[in-house]
Amino acid sequence: MQARQGLQAKGDADLFRRTLLPVIFILLGWGFYVSPDFKEIAAGVSIFLFGMLALEEGFRAFTGGLLDKLLKMATDKLWKSIGFGIVATTIMQSSSLVSVLTISFLGAGLIWLSSGIGIIFGANIGTTTGAWLVAGLGLKVKISAYAMPMLVFGIILIFQKSKGLKGAGYILAGLGFLFLGIHHMKEGFEAFKSTIDLAAYAMPGFLGLMVFCAIGIFATVVMQSSHATLVLIITALAAGQITYENALALAIGANIGTTITAILGAMSSNYQGKRLAGAHLVFNLVTGLIAIAFISPLVWAVDSISMTVGIAEDDYALKLAVFHTIFNLIGVIVMTPLVGPLVKGLRRVIPRPMIKTVEPRYINDISIQFPETLLESVRRETLHLYDNSFGIMARGLNIEPKALSSDAPLQELLDGHRSPIEFDLDEVYTSDVKALYGAILDFISRAQTELPHEYSTPLYELRDACHGVVQSVKDIKHLRPNMAIHLTSENPHMQAEYDKMRLMVTQLMRDLRDLRIDEETDHDILALDRYKVAVEEKNILTDGTLDRMIREGQITPYMATSLMNDLSYTRDLIWNLVKMAKAVFGSKELEVREAEELVRLTEEDIEDMSDPQAIIEQGQGEHR
Repeated sequence: MQARQGLQAKGDADLFRRTLLPVIFILLGWGFYVSPDFKEIAAGVSIFLFGMLALEEGFRAFTGGLLDKLLKMATDKLWKSIGFGIVATTIMQSSSLVSVLTISFLGAGLIWLSSGIGIIFGANIGTTTGAWLVAGLGLKVKISAYAMPMLVFGIILIFQKSKGLKGAGYILAGLGFLFLGIHHMKEGFEAFKSTIDLAAYAMPGFLGLMVFCAIGIFATVVMQSSHATLVLIITALAAGQITYENALALAIGANIGTTITAILGAMSSNYQGKRLAGAHLVFNLVTGLIAIAFISPLVWAVDSISMTVGIAEDDYALKLAVFHTIFNLIGVIVMTPLVGPLVKGLRRVIPRPMIKTVEPRYINDISIQFPETLLESVRRETLHLYDNSFGIMARGLNIEPKALSSDAPLQELLDGHRSPIEFDLDEVYTSDVKALYGAILDFISRAQTELPHEYSTPLYELRDACHGVVQSVKDIKHLRPNMAIHLTSENPHMQAEYDKMRLMVTQLMRDLRDLRIDEETDHDILALDRYKVAVEEKNILTDGTLDRMIREGQITPYMATSLMNDLSYTRDLIWNLVKMAKAVFGSKELEVREAEELVRLTEEDIEDMSDPQAIIEQGQGEHR
């Protein structure tokens, strides 16, 4: 149901974009017809937007490491989240990239909704630095002179093989295109004055405020960037093409219009992405309404601050930057105490979907752009798959999941739970495991085509871990009929053998529970190899025990056949669960994972191991 709704929402967004495209072409054609100078303005906007795309691409090259770690560190307190939003947006000059990164972390379950809202608040303040740079530097210095060297060095670096150099090249080229775009916009508006004086269409008063606010919204929706709209407003204002009063209204409209971009992006996201887009909309609407309602006091405050810091009375471009900063700061000050109620309201308006078939919680197409976030979201989804499988496996072993997850002595627990638990294993498997497994495989198959080579191996390990979890459930399904018979059998020898199988599997599940509870602590994952050693060495086929039991009449050949098959299922189950644990609980550092892989026990190594009973007794001691 949720998947169908997501596809419908994505279709609606695509329809909106397809409808908008012809409108943009018609408006551009009309502009080119009216004035040849309009072409330079349009080209400047296009170059500027292309520069933003290059800049975002460059910063994505570094999001897999430092930026991801910084984001995780900046989410334990709201003020840290706001600070991160400010700093990240100031550095990258792209609130959209910060928003996309935030949505991907939120979708992966790495941050709370309140933390994501804090980052969005900070990003709104961070966007004001772009206005300061353009108004204070871009219009007073011939920045096109700096653009050319940046483009030259940037393009050279883009063709390098190193990921870091390539990322730096995109950043340099992006800055070069930004500077070049600003230059062409400035020159275009200067030349445009000889053809059409847009200032003649200025509208004073409240009507002008609302009309130009609407124009700002529309321009931002068309360009999909409030930053680009603001630069266009500043260059037009500096050229005298619009009045200061109307420029303020356009800036308010641009701030509101940027939420449309977030909403369109969230339409194909999960419910968490929709909540964050809703918070973005509420924040910008409240900020815009405050600016409109208190426009006169804000203009007075801008004049006072400008006079204090030495901004000339007629330097309207810098005064616009002051205005943009003030009303965004006011929005953050007003909304920060309301984050708690806002989160509660969003959860009520956009509830978590109630679904019969389990669907992914963490994987999201947005995370594909950020490799480490992608791996973490798949890791968490693998744990989600295991959590769903845990109940099936526990009940298949005749023990309630809650009891197995408790700290009760394991042997006593198993002795008191011998009768089979009635439930439809196939139905639960289909709804809780199979559908989720299919969604994970589909996501991984799409993600691996865009993932850097060094991240491919851990992604494949997680895919194999998911396969191992599913196979473990199937092994339990095969074990269940005979276990139900022989755990209550009058034959003590068969009962003892099935007790050993069940004890070993539940011991491992208890160990995995402990790892699950304390994920943040570094664990000796390789210690789980003791289970692989035990299951291989406790093989009644190779040590002659099975033959002896048949000869002495302790079991029938039919019983021996059951034991042979079920020991094989138990062996596969143990190996699959250990493989899963290493993939999801092992070190997240690629170098450490490679080292763990080098020292892990292979089947050949295990042939040299012995004394499985001591290994089992060691596990029993840990759970007493």
